[in-house]
Amino acid sequence: MLRSRSSRRLGHSASAGSLMVRLDPESKNYLSQAAQLRHISMSDYVRTVTVAQARREVHASHEQTIAFTPQEQLEFWNALNEMPKLTKAQRRLGALMRGES
Repeated sequence: MLRSRSSRRLGHSASAGSLMVRLDPESKNYLSQAAQLRHISMSDYVRTVTVAQARREVHASHEQTIAFTPQEQLEFWNALNEMPKLTKAQRRLGALMRGES
């Protein structure tokens, strides 16, 4: 198995690693509560959720598709269906292109 230069330099195996993340107190509190709901450690929760999400995003990028959560799908749909608010310059350009001005 190949090892990265940094892992060779530090004497770590390429099979395991650690990740330090800085969080604001509110985010950390939510992670802690979510981990407690699953009866697992916060590290296990972060690993379980983030790795699964990262895997989905990587697979979706290989398929050249966009993967949305249900909430993101709804927001995207609403944005597509919303009537755009044209600026004054856009309205003038539209009138000019239609030969109205």
